[in-house]
Amino acid sequence: MAYRHIEVKANETGFGAEIKGLDLSAPLAPQTLEEVKSAWAEHGVVFFPDQPLELDALERFTEEIGPFGHDPFIKPMADHPHVLELRREPDEKATNFGAGWHSDWSFQETPPAATLLHSKVVPPKGGDTLYADCARAYEALSPAMKKLLAPLNAVHSAILPYSKKGIFAQEKEERTMQIITSDEAEKTQSHPLVRTHPVTGRKALYVSPVYTVGIEGMSNEESQWLLGGLYQHMTKPEFIYRHKWRENMLVMWDNRSTLHFAEGGYDGYLRVMHRTTVAGEKPV
Repeated sequence: MAYRHIEVKANETGFGAEIKGLDLSAPLAPQTLEEVKSAWAEHGVVFFPDQPLELDALERFTEEIGPFGHDPFIKPMADHPHVLELRREPDEKATNFGAGWHSDWSFQETPPAATLLHSKVVPPKGGDTLYADCARAYEALSPAMKKLLAPLNAVHSAILPYSKKGIFAQEKEERTMQIITSDEAEKTQSHPLVRTHPVTGRKALYVSPVYTVGIEGMSNEESQWLLGGLYQHMTKPEFIYRHKWRENMLVMWDNRSTLHFAEGGYDGYLRVMHRTTVAGEKPV
């Protein structure tokens, strides 16, 4: 689409786009905000360079996109209950947070529509975030596979990372971020394996290795066989956008049509990011 109030430079595939010409420290005019939301829905991942935002400004812009989402299992910042500080100290040995393909909090009944991540301290190497275009991945499937997947519901849970027997509970290394493991993580939630985007109408695969634990009506063996093939397909190079961070950059992605993966590779350096989420709707 043509934009009148913002500058949008999309990647060659159309997945991921840079938005310039804005100062996000001040409220956006209604027409400008609508164009930002349209670009986000169209491109899946949008990033805003040169935005030295304070926490209050990050929270305000988040609420312009929509009401705050609920972020479980991680202790928020003391004076900003809707902001998570993703901080990793130079001497930290624990695995970097987010190191697995996922769509944020897909185990919730109404998972977040958007996640916003603002960079405060960026290490000189490593730390890229990879995004997978789950809409194009779905569209590339054969008609026969689409027909097979259409009626299926996937089962989502936080049991793997956040239960009391999960990955974080078993960590041996100290971690700056405060993870709260809980029996609540064992609860499950079913969503359509193929969900329809409420704005664009495009269909996208809605499963991930971190939070999807099975498929309704299938045995564990059958579920893992089908899901494993889908994960390999979704993360093919042609569906991936690799984002390289700079300080004072804000990235906003659409959890309804993307997966993301946080790379490490910055041991010995401080990295500080601030994260918020925007509430979403029940997947259909």
